[in-house]
Amino acid sequence: MPDYDLYYWPVPFRGQFVRAVLAHAGKAWTEGDAAAISKLMSDTARHMPVPFMGPPLLIDRKADVAIAQMPAIVLYLGETLDLLPATPALRAMTMKIVNDANDVIDEITQDGGREMWTEKKWAEFVPRLQKWMSFWEETGRRHGLKAQSGFLLGGDAPGIADVVTATLWTTMTDRLPKIEAILKEAAPKTAALARRVSDLPPLAQLAAKAREDYGDAYCGGQIEASLRKVLKA
Repeated sequence: MPDYDLYYWPVPFRGQFVRAVLAHAGKAWTEGDAAAISKLMSDTARHMPVPFMGPPLLIDRKADVAIAQMPAIVLYLGETLDLLPATPALRAMTMKIVNDANDVIDEITQDGGREMWTEKKWAEFVPRLQKWMSFWEETGRRHGLKAQSGFLLGGDAPGIADVVTATLWTTMTDRLPKIEAILKEAAPKTAALARRVSDLPPLAQLAAKAREDYGDAYCGGQIEASLRKVLKA
């Protein structure tokens, strides 16, 4: 039986980062369905595996540990699977990238659908999205990322920062192609890195499974519908 149980909705959104880190590490996991997630969420905090408002939720069966919140889960996996960089500075930078990715998907969905997108709101948001993209580009520049080679924080192999970067941008742009044009203009080296890392066998297999399981879905619900409407996707 796999060591991990993951609870996340059947879309390649926030939980996809956890799936990607597990896949990158060569780990297998089970996934709870929507009914199981709803049951856990409806319980009292006292009876939850860990107090949480919504998924993703990861249970490490072997260690008997439950973790909620995407950045916390990624940090836990990074620590326990020895996936984080060697120095405190690069470990902190890795987690900064994870948290930035979490912020980007919050903003792309207007805090989970608090408001719907309109063409005016989207046009106002594009410069902010370009600025977010520039953060990845500048981080890579400072650590020697090249147009067609290298990794976001240096090193000889992709790390969690690269896996999270690839998951963020390729999942988004594969489903919302008009954003790909924005990324390639604002952060061309980041776009190339994201594609190179996403093409690695574990992540390519994960992406293919996501297509098979979720189709063209991204974040789901009315907020995805409004996003697709303004992007005409």
